[in-house]
Amino acid sequence: MKRLSFPLRIFLLALALRLAPVIALRTMGIGLDDMFQYDMLARSLALGNGYRWYAWEDLQMLEPYVDFDLTSVEYDPVRGVPTSFRAPLYPAFLALVYLVAGTGTGRFFAARLAQTLLGAALAPLTWAAARVLLPGDSAEASRRRERAAAAAAWVVACYPLLLLYPFGLGTENLFFPLVLLSLLFLLKAADKSLLVNFLLSGFFLGLAALTRSIILPFAGLAVLWAWFILKQRKGALAAALVFLALISPWVVRNSLLHHKLTSIETSMGYNLYVGYHPQSNGSFTFGPSFDLIPILDDAERDRLGTEKALEFIQDDPGRFLPLALNRLGFFFGLEKRVLVYFYANNFLGYIPPLPLAMISLVIFLPFVAVAASAPVGLALLRAGPKTGLVWLLLGAYLLPHVLILSEDRFHLALVPLLAILAAHAWSGGRSALRERWAGSRSGKAALALAGMAVLLLLANWGWELWRDWDKLTQLFGPNGNTLYPPY
Repeated sequence: MKRLSFPLRIFLLALALRLAPVIALRTMGIGLDDMFQYDMLARSLALGNGYRWYAWEDLQMLEPYVDFDLTSVEYDPVRGVPTSFRAPLYPAFLALVYLVAGTGTGRFFAARLAQTLLGAALAPLTWAAARVLLPGDSAEASRRRERAAAAAAWVVACYPLLLLYPFGLGTENLFFPLVLLSLLFLLKAADKSLLVNFLLSGFFLGLAALTRSIILPFAGLAVLWAWFILKQRKGALAAALVFLALISPWVVRNSLLHHKLTSIETSMGYNLYVGYHPQSNGSFTFGPSFDLIPILDDAERDRLGTEKALEFIQDDPGRFLPLALNRLGFFFGLEKRVLVYFYANNFLGYIPPLPLAMISLVIFLPFVAVAASAPVGLALLRAGPKTGLVWLLLGAYLLPHVLILSEDRFHLALVPLLAILAAHAWSGGRSALRERWAGSRSGKAALALAGMAVLLLLANWGWELWRDWDKLTQLFGPNGNTLYPPY
């Protein structure tokens, strides 16, 4: 193993950590949720029926839970309904797996095996991005950079929730590495204005947008960054053209489907409805989340959800800012929702309080350590195009969640970047802090802002624990594994 390069060693370690639980639970199925929808779309593609869902056999599985309205669409019981609700790339990825493995019961295990490779790739990609982002203009800085790059890769390789994500049929498995690849080649473009770096950044941004359109604001800002900050107009234009070439066919397809200009996916209205519903606190809320599901006409669901969300805002405009603050808190929240759901729904059986507390700490503490250190690492970066790009990614990815809908799992896309920044702070130590503080007024201001960010994070986590204390007390009680809460 010592003869292997570090990126290969960390990849193999990350792969082993993800493969072990997937193989141990290779017969695990899926639930009737988002995973079921992605599976429907993938099976339809693999069988040559097009991008459709809710064929009659699938509809029967959901009949006890949802009363679908079939009158608003031309329903084909064999092929189902053409849809634009979900972005296409992840179902297409699953379809490729199904074409190889078949559409029988073993398809879930095959998909999870493929997803372990994607998840494991995050570790060496984090190492590569760190080595491009962090400064190495002196021998000491270069040593710090190498230590930080290795530490960040280790964090991502062993990060508890990232180890579990291959189990889920979810876009995150594809989205996380695509976002990181986009960032990597944009950073490379800042170092070397080679056309290939801009072409690849546009390529991976396009693929990321076809996986989750939430990246669209960052894609637009990245092109502007290349044009105005790097002053590489040809590179910016190349990235933009590749990006548009990738997403345009799907935009045209959706627009023809709905007879009006339509984006990559039509889930915005649904998310706005859930995010601003009177019963909502700004996060995913069971109950309102089912209201629009029976509508099979995606354009109608999107229109109605948007209209109702605007009505909710107009009826009580005073909720807008509190909901936005709630969503900001949820975005940076402790990663407890998955643990609470699976344990409280008796997937794991009863666990005594002490072992359960230890499991909880193993899940919670990595994000606490990384998120609380990242602002310091960001403050240690000198102003420049690369630092500006980091700010653009953080802001462009965070803002839509603050305005629409937020959960703690949404911050996982930023964990590789946060791990790089945190490792930069750890590798620098006190000497880097003293040097930054003494260097200039801007350094003092950056560190002061970082300190405020850390205090806000600590306050957010303290408030979250206080707010949910009653639920956590029940969870650690004798019947905590049989509370059966909704997700």
